[in-house]
Amino acid sequence: MGRVTARRRVLRVREGVPTHRPDTLAAEEPMEIRVGGRPLTVTMRTPGDDFDLAAGFLVSEGVVHAAEDVAGIRYCAGATAGGGNTYNVVDVGLAAGVDAPDASLERNFYTTSSCGLCGKASLDAVRTTAAWSVAEDPLRVGPALLTGLPDKLRAAQRVFDTTGGLHAAGLFGADGKLMVLREDVGRHNAVDKVVGHALREGLLPLRGTVLMVSGRASFELVQKAVMAGIPMLAAVSAPSSLAVDLAVESGLTLVGFLRGESMNVYSGAERLEPPAVA
Repeated sequence: MGRVTARRRVLRVREGVPTHRPDTLAAEEPMEIRVGGRPLTVTMRTPGDDFDLAAGFLVSEGVVHAAEDVAGIRYCAGATAGGGNTYNVVDVGLAAGVDAPDASLERNFYTTSSCGLCGKASLDAVRTTAAWSVAEDPLRVGPALLTGLPDKLRAAQRVFDTTGGLHAAGLFGADGKLMVLREDVGRHNAVDKVVGHALREGLLPLRGTVLMVSGRASFELVQKAVMAGIPMLAAVSAPSSLAVDLAVESGLTLVGFLRGESMNVYSGAERLEPPAVA
């Protein structure tokens, strides 16, 4: 699987018996995103679908909204002092007429794979104005469709099967069909890769879709869904209080603890058919 995974020698103990053996790990490397040659941010990610990651990040920040807003994406040659290409620096060229990111968005710091919000000074900095409203999206789905999504997501996690160490984000249609899945050590990166794929395919806004994530639902994941025009976000674990607040404010349906036949609907319950009991 190339740079997506790495092999390391470990001491394995089973039933008190130690043995040395190789183990397959999820790869984690830094990636710098530049816009027009100017450094914007650095994130820790699992290599792969890097152009989707960069494009999705710019959608989340409100910089781009459509495929034609991006003139091109490339890896930067000469990324090292010796002129080598590490494939860890991606430069996004914006189309003519598309404004470069505001200076306040520049975050030239180390962002860990577990925290996409680190370094942002205030909540106001991430309440980016979305290009589309999700509140009026007519999406309606039945509980049975939702309860089937975690198994579909898990079945499509190819790299997780070998490492057990990756988050996943999957975009589903109103019929429950998986449209695209991405894996990454960072849940926010996995979502950016999904959104970036949609941008590059000309699919934004993602009306009538459900975003399913393998972990918890954070404020940032709700923000990314809203920025992409996704009306429903479902997670197998808990949301944060701020995630619920933003979902209510934006008109997004937020589902948590989606496990087996049960779920908690924290906002937008009117999108469930039949309607949830009051």
